[in-house]
Amino acid sequence: MRNNVGHLLAKRAFLHPDKEAFVDVHQNKRLTYSRFNENTNRTANALLRIGIEKGDRVGLLLMNGVEFMEFFFAIAKIGAVCVLLNTRLAPDELTYIIRDSGARTLVYGNDFRKVMAEIQARGGKATAVTKWIHVGDGRERDEFAQNFEELKGKVINAEPECAGFEDDPLFIMYTSGTTGLPKGAVQTHNSVLWAALSMAATWEMRQGDRFFVALPLFHVGGLMPAVMSVYCGTATVTVKAFDPSLYWKIIESERITNSLLVPTMLTLMLQVPEKDTYDLSSFRWTSVAGAPVPISLLESCAALGLRVEQLYGLTEACGPGCQLMGGDVARKVGSAGKPFLFTEVRVVDLDDQDVPPGTPGELILQGKNVMREYWNQPEESAHTLRGGWLHTGDVATVDEEGFVYIVDRLKDMIISGGENIYPAEIEKIIAGIPGVVQVAVIGEPDPKWGETPIAYIVAQAGSSLDEKGVLEYCQAKIARYKIPKKARFIDSLPFTPTGKVQKRILRERLAMAK
Repeated sequence: MRNNVGHLLAKRAFLHPDKEAFVDVHQNKRLTYSRFNENTNRTANALLRIGIEKGDRVGLLLMNGVEFMEFFFAIAKIGAVCVLLNTRLAPDELTYIIRDSGARTLVYGNDFRKVMAEIQARGGKATAVTKWIHVGDGRERDEFAQNFEELKGKVINAEPECAGFEDDPLFIMYTSGTTGLPKGAVQTHNSVLWAALSMAATWEMRQGDRFFVALPLFHVGGLMPAVMSVYCGTATVTVKAFDPSLYWKIIESERITNSLLVPTMLTLMLQVPEKDTYDLSSFRWTSVAGAPVPISLLESCAALGLRVEQLYGLTEACGPGCQLMGGDVARKVGSAGKPFLFTEVRVVDLDDQDVPPGTPGELILQGKNVMREYWNQPEESAHTLRGGWLHTGDVATVDEEGFVYIVDRLKDMIISGGENIYPAEIEKIIAGIPGVVQVAVIGEPDPKWGETPIAYIVAQAGSSLDEKGVLEYCQAKIARYKIPKKARFIDSLPFTPTGKVQKRILRERLAMAK
């Protein structure tokens, strides 16, 4: 049998038809594997009926919910390619991705009717989209779009013939664009299945688990746990959008066992006053990805009895990179952990030669979960995947036990007076100061040193923290040349949906403000 991710759902429905598969909290929908698969088949047959063929790119602009996953698995079954669209993007950003991917079909939900109407009105010069599909109850209609409920009503729920296998593309997920225009990472049926297998084999998953997909499904941190749950035959629970108070309620009411969050989400959840009143006894662990977890955050979680693990993942790796688990979380604070079971990592110099333990170098990664290529970018693909290894662009060290420590992004490195300064090291120090909610350090031009680090801080409301206090705190923690020249307080930082500071956008905002 050749691998097809859509067939994974069909086989799970055959084996466990009555097990709960998916819970959409916002819409109060609960699906068994049998119903989940039947709905997916109907979706697949509706797409086939309107002419979607193998290899066609289909854009998805939907909030978290059951429709998202039904479309994903339906597109997989018929061999089309899912283009996952970030729900937070502006029309110009969406237009770029839709045009770059060559998507001719676009599926969107009620939340995006206005932005879709704007893009559609731009005509063929903006995108190649000819089929617009509106996912709604039919009471509100767009003249240019077909209503999906009506399309589904014209087909049966029989299994479609699978198309698209093995190394055929399954989805294109665009990088967050923290350093420039986003690139489309192409994942295949094989890479997705191997990512799910690696996650299930490395994480502590059990029969009967209920995974709370808290991150957006258009990102690997949301999508891959949902696919992994189908592989494991466990339940996926999700909600439309992030709400820190609601998340605690869901953990209690749905008896959540595990989740994947980003530090910003966890920080906001811990600020909910009533957090101590919920029954969290079912919640065995949450993995945290996107940025290093501050010690203060780990301590706050421990006080609630929450087991927190650290994950390092990438879009280009379909998720799995490294994981810090169990007793190592306290023993190796700040580490990204060791590679997932079916992933290999190395830290190398500019000639791709391994560096000694403790020496900074570029982290490179290898595994069957690695992307096939960047869409329509052969030179960038060849550079990133050279030598059979995914070159992550992340600076890291590895210790004598094989634990990986992420130092920073190569492109974020500051060179001051000939010294390499990694902003993440400074950010980790400042994040430990009482009153600091968020921090980003960037380099700014300096006539003497070339560049100097400047810290931009979001402080807690009512905090008395000032620049003098920040700089004095740093003096006892890091070398003098690494201490920020200035500490500036701002209202907010620009983040990607997975909790990474968009330093390119921060620099643009600061330049405009001058």
